[in-house]
Amino acid sequence: MPDPLAFARVMVAGVRQPITRTPADVGLEYEDVVFPATDGVTLRGWFVPAGTEPGPTVLWVHGWPWNRTGNAVGNVPWADGDVDTLACSRALHDAGFHVMLFDLANHGTSARRLPLTYGVWESRDYAGAIGHLRSRPEVDPARIGAIGLSAGGSTILYGTPDAQPIRALLAIQPTTVGVFADNMARDAFGRLGTLLSRGLTVVYWALRAPLPYAHDPAVPAASLGDTVVQYVQGTGDQWGTMADVERMSRATPRSLGVVAYPSTERYSGYSYIDTHVDDVIAFFADHL
Repeated sequence: MPDPLAFARVMVAGVRQPITRTPADVGLEYEDVVFPATDGVTLRGWFVPAGTEPGPTVLWVHGWPWNRTGNAVGNVPWADGDVDTLACSRALHDAGFHVMLFDLANHGTSARRLPLTYGVWESRDYAGAIGHLRSRPEVDPARIGAIGLSAGGSTILYGTPDAQPIRALLAIQPTTVGVFADNMARDAFGRLGTLLSRGLTVVYWALRAPLPYAHDPAVPAASLGDTVVQYVQGTGDQWGTMADVERMSRATPRSLGVVAYPSTERYSGYSYIDTHVDDVIAFFADHL
């Protein structure tokens, strides 16, 4: 059984996974970038140009508690899996898209903001990244899309209504915190798991932060307007649910529906970006 205190710490504060790879590892030239979130928190990432002319751009928003390169197995007190954003970034670059990857606050090498809110406050980081992209001469400001994984999927749903125009979003296994946390806690701690998970509400209340169980990405999804959204949900996800993502999809004005991606557990669901890289490219080619 995982240590409940370690579990709670990662829920509230995350884990700063070290960045051990760069786009150069997949043959890409890149620029280190530093920019502020809309609340002033300093964020860091990489911009990967596909050329010098203004063109379409894809922004990556990573999951919890990862960093811009994805997730490296073994950094959390539960069974996880590797997730790699760099290989798909290379494919997007080769298809003619500029690409940006960055660390959300309290992840990677970006500055601190506590607690984690799984999309609500992280939308400030996303908006800061969009603002940085629109300031760049290589980026067509009207042709920006984003890929969000896990909490990053929720983040792009929360952030896009205030960052328009955003042409297209690929939301891979976004979650409502109440659904995800209850399932994850029960999986880790049995029948006491829900009580332990919901006990964190007291911490968030004390920190005057958005309460986790008030989290509902379907609410901002309903305000996405003309932004086209493709949802992806793994069929074997033990923490997120197909019903939850389908609910988000129904609320989204221009949803293409939910791709039911065959998986055996949550982390294998993220391999969609590797096994369906042609579909990822085609989605952005069609809508950017």
